[in-house]
Amino acid sequence: MITEEKKEEKSLNFIEEIIDTDLQSGKYTRIITRFPPEPNGYLHIGHATSICLNFGLTKKFPGYTNLRFDDTNPVTEDTEFVENIKNDIRWLGFEWENEHYASDYFDVLYGYAIKLINEGLAYVDDSTSEEIATLKGTPTEPGKDSPYRNRSVEENLALFEQMKNGAFPDGSRTLRARIDMAHINMLMRDPILYRIKHAHHHRTGDKWCIYPMYDFAHGQSDAIETVTHSICTLEFAPHRELYDWLIEKLGIYTSHQYEFARRNLNYTVTSKRKLLQLVQEGHVSGWDDPRMPTISGMRRRGYTAFSIRDFCDRIGIAKRENIVDVGLLEFCVREDLNKQALRRMVVLDPLKVVITNFPEGVTEMCHSENNPEDISTGNRDIPFSREIFIEKEDFMETPSKKYFRLAPGKMVRLKGAYIIQCDDFVKDENGEITEVRCTYIENSKSGQDTTGINVKGTLHWVSVAHALEVEVRLYDRLFSVEDPSSEDGDFKDYLNADSLHIITGYAEPALLEASEGESFQFLRKGYFAKDPDSTAEKLVFNRTATLRDNWAKTAN
Repeated sequence: MITEEKKEEKSLNFIEEIIDTDLQSGKYTRIITRFPPEPNGYLHIGHATSICLNFGLTKKFPGYTNLRFDDTNPVTEDTEFVENIKNDIRWLGFEWENEHYASDYFDVLYGYAIKLINEGLAYVDDSTSEEIATLKGTPTEPGKDSPYRNRSVEENLALFEQMKNGAFPDGSRTLRARIDMAHINMLMRDPILYRIKHAHHHRTGDKWCIYPMYDFAHGQSDAIETVTHSICTLEFAPHRELYDWLIEKLGIYTSHQYEFARRNLNYTVTSKRKLLQLVQEGHVSGWDDPRMPTISGMRRRGYTAFSIRDFCDRIGIAKRENIVDVGLLEFCVREDLNKQALRRMVVLDPLKVVITNFPEGVTEMCHSENNPEDISTGNRDIPFSREIFIEKEDFMETPSKKYFRLAPGKMVRLKGAYIIQCDDFVKDENGEITEVRCTYIENSKSGQDTTGINVKGTLHWVSVAHALEVEVRLYDRLFSVEDPSSEDGDFKDYLNADSLHIITGYAEPALLEASEGESFQFLRKGYFAKDPDSTAEKLVFNRTATLRDNWAKTAN
């Protein structure tokens, strides 16, 4: 018989199993994790997985999570990125215990480097980057020692201090660990620990002109913060040996690195370098463009924090990389917004309908529920008048047998209002239908209908006299192929030319009350969010997702 406790144990992912074992054995009484972004761009959906994992672990198990900025490259980093990263993490629903920066530890890291030099485990190398690469060897051939590898401790100490004091230009010298140039793991072939960069740092200013490499800052920062479980993506697995070697040789707190597989999303890219290209070359409007896979872009598009957390939970944690269908992410946001988004009527491709038996100049209030999934949201008033807009696709001159929308002689229900019957229509000189003429059925008003008439079609509509003109941005996937990075040529060659269409829609007046970022279901059209570009004179809405996944149909 399987107990509830056993069921819970079986549901743990492999990292949770490691942590559970560590706690059960008494190795730790609490765990400490960290999320260590480099502030050189905006966070994307891949980072969201890591955020949910690291912060989620310390919600599930006793302990806490630190936020630590890996700010060891002053050339690409900026306080704008720092603040945006903090905003994104909080928006996702997480809070860190301590806020740290690798730059907090620059003095300590410098001291660690001196220790390695004193013990003959590090040396200053005058070789160029090209020379270092040439001497590195290949996976099947050992490397060759640098001609500077056997410098004395005294000479290395003097040179390293000169490096620190700004005596040498960028790229002229590095500090390397002295390990083994024949090591099977090429990362262990005397890796670079420090490089010279005469650049202003966003926190330390011009105090330093030498900066630690990621491999030297990462494990040591974990040790300083007594991180128990340092969780990285799978590409850092080869780095673990160096991570452990440095901790051992320095004799500091033993943190442990664990790796999980990156989850790549199809129809997009998540390389910061490639995302930066899209921004700098003007292919998108910025890091928060709603087509971008950044958390900021997704938030602006109308994705909810819950839907992203739900997505991360559904894809899970594994040891093997794979590509996740963006359709799952869209499913998660539809599921969430269906429960919470208020319903509004917006016509995107208008066709005028004149209700000939409704008096001119009269406005009548109709009522409709704000969200049928949540009755606590109540109802709203919708103005109804003689002239309304419906969608052009909701009228057909010669309908098919299973067409249940408006057509000559046919009846439909107007959502929250009356049943109407089409009597006639008007065409222009080009044969385009410009106006439909109908009569409404008295006593057929929604909630008060006593006619006994049953109709199969219900249409959304907007009163012409009360319609708000709104800008509607219809977003689609940024790329036209599943994996643009793996295709031949430049990844930008596969940008989807139809990823954005801007149209004018006509909305019911209730949308005037929308707040920035608020999400709505435009009836029969999809989910939309109010964009920050909105002004008092012009409302702008971004399409978050269609009501159904139409991409698979069009792609096949």
